[in-house]
Amino acid sequence: MSEPRPIDTPAAPAGRRRLLVLLPLVAFLALAALFYGRLFSGDPSRVPSALIGREAPALDLPALEGLTHEGQPVPGLSSAALAGEVTVLNVFASWCVPCRDEHPYLVELSKMPGFRLVGLNYKDDAGNARRFLGRFGNPYAAVGVDANGRTAIDWGVYGVPETFVIGKDGRIAYKFIGPIDAQGLKTRLLPEIEKARKAD
Repeated sequence: MSEPRPIDTPAAPAGRRRLLVLLPLVAFLALAALFYGRLFSGDPSRVPSALIGREAPALDLPALEGLTHEGQPVPGLSSAALAGEVTVLNVFASWCVPCRDEHPYLVELSKMPGFRLVGLNYKDDAGNARRFLGRFGNPYAAVGVDANGRTAIDWGVYGVPETFVIGKDGRIAYKFIGPIDAQGLKTRLLPEIEKARKAD
């Protein structure tokens, strides 16, 4: 007895097979384009920070060795120094070109009353950092050295420069990503500092 003959099924059209093969590639390219567009669209300085409204991460950073102001050593950074008044914390490094661009605005900022400006020196050589501040001026009331970058990670730093506004309650009120310029200082940073000053 002969076996039953299999029923012939028509071959899938060549176009459909090609579509099935290309479908995963098309889906991948669409997702990649969406990711790329989201990553690089808009203003990177407006990336939200998960720390806004939360207590500032702990600070216990040594002073920048050899840095003085009017003959007195400039202190390091500690969490206790953030309590009780509005503090603006700027993350900088001597090797950071945008830090040089923003520095005149920090010097200007340091002359304004009602808050304290401090610096977090990120993964820098102490001698280079001292020369940087000696050449461009030291706007900081305190400078803490984050030699291995661990504190910057705790603070959610994406890169230098970045600037944080910390309220009188020790909570992070605002984060400015990238170099401060005249427009950013006037329209974004100063209004946030003022808002923090008026908060209870």
